[in-house]
Amino acid sequence: MAKYSRGLLARAKKIKLLLMDVDGVMTDGKFYYVPRPGGGMLETKGFDSRDGLGLRLAHHAGLKTGIITGRSSLVIEYRVKDLGIHFLQQNALEKIEPYERIRNAAQVKDAEVCYVGDDLTDLPLLTRVGLGVCVANGDDLVRKHAHFCTRRAGGSGAVREAIELILTAQGKWEGILKSYLCGDRALNLKTTDESDRPYPLRPESPRRTARGGDLPNPSK
Repeated sequence: MAKYSRGLLARAKKIKLLLMDVDGVMTDGKFYYVPRPGGGMLETKGFDSRDGLGLRLAHHAGLKTGIITGRSSLVIEYRVKDLGIHFLQQNALEKIEPYERIRNAAQVKDAEVCYVGDDLTDLPLLTRVGLGVCVANGDDLVRKHAHFCTRRAGGSGAVREAIELILTAQGKWEGILKSYLCGDRALNLKTTDESDRPYPLRPESPRRTARGGDLPNPSK
């Protein structure tokens, strides 16, 4: 198991909301364009299965999760629904405003937020949140200002590494490992039904919030 400093564990212990960039963080940063049958191109990208399991474990442990990305893609919306991610903000090159709306909707403080990024557009959030994480192959300046730099590259399990840090600090990771070693079936890793989720994401919601609409409030 990785060893962390006391200061880093103290930061990670407070986290209630995990936010991420997509390109270069949840993916390797490459874009793939596939011709559409009717003309035009479809943008797609690849995601890491270890990140996916990590996010399901994070939800099981009670963390809320969200994405703030500068691009817009149907494949991102599909990944969000597949994993049950609570918040999605696309087309956000300037990330402070959507961050504040998501933070307020989740009813948490800056110190209770972790943000995982890789490039200069992520710096304003990395230096503001309680736990700023940069992936192994991130920009040098971003790595310099992050509280934690992963060993794994973006799109290769970096988000999972951040989740392991958080759940370790909160005393939950060891129990998860033991449950797998013992063949425990108590872990619920399925995406919950939309009606049971605190922050429902209907198909039109990501596109609406990308144009600046209000985010759902868990108190409503």
